[in-house]
Amino acid sequence: MRIFKSKRSLSLVAITSLLIPLLVTSGTARAADPACATANYVTSCVGATSDSAPYSMMVPANFNGTVFIYSHGYRPNVAIPAGIPGYGGYTVTNTPQPGPNATVIGALLAKGYGVMGSGFSRQGWNANEGVKTDVELIGLFKKQFTKTKKVIAWGESLGGFITQALAESNGSLLSAAAPMCMASNISPLSTMAGDALWGMKTFFDPTIKGGNYSAGAAGYAEAMGDLVKVFTAIGALQAAFAANPKLPAWPATSKVPDAMKAAIPSRSALVLVALMSGVPLQSAHFDSTSAPSVLSAADQTSFQIAINPAFAALENVATAAALAVLVTYDLELQSGGAFFDNTKTNYTARLGDDAFVWTSALSGKTATDTLLGYLAAAQRATGNAAAMAKMKTQLAHTGKINVPTITLVGTADPVTVAGNSQWIADRYAEQYAQALVDARASYKQTGSYKRPDSKLLSIWNFPAAKYTKYTALGAPDTTVPAASGTNHCNFTDSQYLAVADLLAYASENGTHLAGGALYTKLRKAGGMTIDKEYRAPLLKAYGDN
Repeated sequence: MRIFKSKRSLSLVAITSLLIPLLVTSGTARAADPACATANYVTSCVGATSDSAPYSMMVPANFNGTVFIYSHGYRPNVAIPAGIPGYGGYTVTNTPQPGPNATVIGALLAKGYGVMGSGFSRQGWNANEGVKTDVELIGLFKKQFTKTKKVIAWGESLGGFITQALAESNGSLLSAAAPMCMASNISPLSTMAGDALWGMKTFFDPTIKGGNYSAGAAGYAEAMGDLVKVFTAIGALQAAFAANPKLPAWPATSKVPDAMKAAIPSRSALVLVALMSGVPLQSAHFDSTSAPSVLSAADQTSFQIAINPAFAALENVATAAALAVLVTYDLELQSGGAFFDNTKTNYTARLGDDAFVWTSALSGKTATDTLLGYLAAAQRATGNAAAMAKMKTQLAHTGKINVPTITLVGTADPVTVAGNSQWIADRYAEQYAQALVDARASYKQTGSYKRPDSKLLSIWNFPAAKYTKYTALGAPDTTVPAASGTNHCNFTDSQYLAVADLLAYASENGTHLAGGALYTKLRKAGGMTIDKEYRAPLLKAYGDN
């Protein structure tokens, strides 16, 4: 299928065939000048920045002067042994990534846009390196393609963090930006991860080290061992939930007192771990509101308010705790020691009103108080002062919006929770309020008033109210795809392309598309909502920092 009528147009088939070899290009260092080749009306260039970060650039023959620079998400900085769920068999790679996927890249090229992206000089948490590389890559692209007029930055997860940081520090290089499913500043993010991992350790397997890993090969083995233990505990909980969802047993590795195990089901402890760390209680397959129709009315109510949320916690805590192991190991290598410290954390205060909102899932006030009491008496994690100080030198957002910016996040993302984007929205609300004050002051002096345009467009991806699927026997069906608005950066190609179109409009006009045209664009993409009344809960740890 031809996208353009011109003989210089591109076909998606041709673009896709071109992308496949490009996206698996080796990350070995190359000369500073890019190596370029043209095929199927697309010029593709590969090279390395001065820090040896491999990059790729792609420009169609009908290049319109606007290029999208994409920053990819977190990639583990160590190999993961085969057999570990979700990560097993991973090999460290710095393959450059010029867009979310081949389909989206192909569609952008077909519209005349250029694309580029880096594999970065190191993997793991690399925000400092990522911004530096992106700045250099923009310069290299403009040198190679001199007709470049506008640069649009976008990225996901850690790449979303890098995108926002790039726009804050080098806004003059960009005409628009979209930090999608954006990671937060490292302090609250690592606290969320640390709380989830420490909760798993405390309730379900005290042999999980959870941080303070040894140096060298021993520390690597400890971290990989923790991954195995986390998934082993999750597997035991999953089996217990399936066998008796009302009163699931505790894993054999748990050292919680027998009297406590007899009084409180393991699912309630898992829900507490999710709530105290800030992990959502809507997950890929569990909406926290529905129940199998084969149950009696009373049992349906019980399932809705007590059991469904626990299944959601099971899915989301598994994701959060496993990633916590990898991020903790990575950041300890960077900071020189243990940085997570919860010696002063008040988990009762951290739980807050959630104790009442989710009282049934927590098995009531007495059970909640007992679980919190157990946490209060448990051995805490103590950070290394020097490592904690070094962590504070990591790049952090200010929340300043310098160019038209779009945020997009699923409200049930268990990794980069929606509160990260809300934090940016709150900072911009302060910035915009000041802009209004300045505009009024200018009016008093000049007699001319121009209301400032809003530079931030916050888009939310809400899950449906009910989406859990059940088998004919009433068992939850987790074989269906993850629901929209759940999982980490779970976006469709239509949503990516809608964001790209909105970015292109903002880049060209200096302001966001609005009114009926905007709502039509979002409706056609599906799963994208602008709700000025919605406020995503901030990460629990924002109040501690």
